[in-house]
Amino acid sequence: MLFNSFVFLLAFLPAALALHGLAERYRPAWRLPVLVGLSFVFYGWWDPRFVPLLAASILLNWGIARAFLKAPRPWLIPGAIAGNLLVLALFKYLDFFADLADLLPGIDLARPGWVLPLGISFFTFHHIMYLTDLRAGRAPGFGLVKYALYIAFFPQVLAGPLVRWSEIMHQFDERPYARPDAAERVGRGLMLLTVGLAKKVFLGDPLAAYVNPVFQAAEAGRVVGAGEAWQAVLGFTFQIYFDFSGYTDMALGIALLFGVVLPQNFDVPYRATSLREFWRRWHMTLSRFLRDYLYIPMGGNRRGLGIQVGALFATMALGGLWHGAGLTFVAWGALHGLGLGAGTLWRRARLPMPALAGWTLTSLFVVLTWVLFRAGSFGGALRIYEGLLGLGPTGSGFKWRAIAAAALVAMVGPTAWTAVHRLPPRRGLAILFGLLFVVVLLKIGDDANYEFIYFQF
Repeated sequence: MLFNSFVFLLAFLPAALALHGLAERYRPAWRLPVLVGLSFVFYGWWDPRFVPLLAASILLNWGIARAFLKAPRPWLIPGAIAGNLLVLALFKYLDFFADLADLLPGIDLARPGWVLPLGISFFTFHHIMYLTDLRAGRAPGFGLVKYALYIAFFPQVLAGPLVRWSEIMHQFDERPYARPDAAERVGRGLMLLTVGLAKKVFLGDPLAAYVNPVFQAAEAGRVVGAGEAWQAVLGFTFQIYFDFSGYTDMALGIALLFGVVLPQNFDVPYRATSLREFWRRWHMTLSRFLRDYLYIPMGGNRRGLGIQVGALFATMALGGLWHGAGLTFVAWGALHGLGLGAGTLWRRARLPMPALAGWTLTSLFVVLTWVLFRAGSFGGALRIYEGLLGLGPTGSGFKWRAIAAAALVAMVGPTAWTAVHRLPPRRGLAILFGLLFVVVLLKIGDDANYEFIYFQF
């Protein structure tokens, strides 16, 4: 059930809010179990076959956490983390490993072709964050219902944001509709939901027509012209931003309707003047996870420059692999690791970098590496790169209107979160957002309804 679908917006969400509101008012002790039940219904709507996987994942990890608190054996948490990663690898990377093995002479492994459970990367990382902090003595134990809600809370179970237990667990104990700012929170939640929907259907989805045909042609072996190559690459640059940041806005808005504040995930990333700043603004909760649970344990910046650069490269290469089971994703992550390493060396050398030059270099690097992220193979990526360099046929058109509109919105003004919280509560403003929501519904009913790009990760 997509956030940008009638069944969610006009059926599931109103029913969920009504059930949650009744429980919160008349049976507060039922509020969390109701949210857990709603989250499993939401998850099972996609494919009920994977509900047992999510339930078993929650039960096993919670049980291991309880066992560790009773008898903190040193192998228990590392074993649990390894088990989580093994399950992720079986579902997400088995075909990838089979393809790698087939590159060796004399080996011919069949691809298992397992269906990837939605959200498995995200809820696996949530388990890992909690278990790691538990082992370090930073996290306490929680009851099964609270832990299940932390993992399965439906606004963020499929594509994040990645939420630390310390950011959300205390909120589950509140009476959200008894707060003095409860009405304001609900209003801002509806505004965020509407803005996220508008970003998705008016800015992100139309760019698919600019992007998909060109990349599909490149994968089919057709030579790509310069105009259409730049159209596809710039189109994808803004398509993925509005698709994913729009989803995040919706997730944050929906969570607010249920009295939960989730962390922001985007902060105008295409304004960044360095690659390090870009990753502090793009998919911020993932960047934070990679920093705290991979980069720092590898040594970070505490063990010398060589270790730091190596840790940056390894962290980003693994981050690329997390995004997708393909060598193009690994290459995309590795290039970002090299770019971050080069930036570290530049700063260590105390060389100047004017803001405009930094923004230009960063933007060009990010745009060009998106090719590897979007392409289905190195061959398809190479044909796009050849087109970008003008090695393809001349005279290919360049559709620019939707790209220009998207670039203007992405580069100018505040984030949706900031804008929504700056707007004063006014009746006229509520009417405007209500009208925008109706227009979005009409657009959803009129056009193809695209899934969110990050659902495949």
